[in-house]
Formats: sequence, structure tokens, C-alpha cells
Amino acid sequence: MEDTASLLSLADRMLYVTALIAAPVLLASLAVGLVVGIVQAATSVNEQTLTFVPKLAAIALVLVVLGGSMLGLVGDFTQEIFAEIAALGHQ
Repeated sequence: MEDTASLLSLADRMLYVTALIAAPVLLASLAVGLVVGIVQAATSVNEQTLTFVPKLAAIALVLVVLGGSMLGLVGDFTQEIFAEIAALGHQ
């Protein structure tokens, strides 16, 4: 029963880490898309491809600024998973 609780705890932490990693990229893309959409609505420019380049630039900027901390989160979680697997294997 303890193994099940440990695995569920890891699954919960996995979802949390995934949300922490995905949130900055998704929020930046959402914000840029909203601003470009408002500008398109105000100027009556209905070009579908206009939002691609600003979103790409915003995502690249977010990854440059926060990429190191995102990778650190993934690395720490990976070490935690391997330590938990090793602990489960010794029982």
C-alpha cells in the first residue's frame, strides 16, 4: 500500500512540475495572441499568419529567460524519480 501512495505522490508531483514548465510558455503565447488579436480587430486586418511571428518571438524570449530554471526543475524531478525507484527496488 505504501508503494501505491508513493507512486501517486510522484504522479501528483509530475503534473505539478509539468504545469510549472508549461505555464510561462503558454501564458506568453496567450498574451501575445490576445494583443495581436485586439490590434487586428481594431485595424480590420484579418491575416491568419500575422500572429505566428510575434508568438514565436515571445516563446523564444521566455525560453531564453526561463529555460535554465525550467531545465533545473526537470533535472531535480528526474533525480527524485530515480531515487524513489531505487528506494522501491530495495524493499
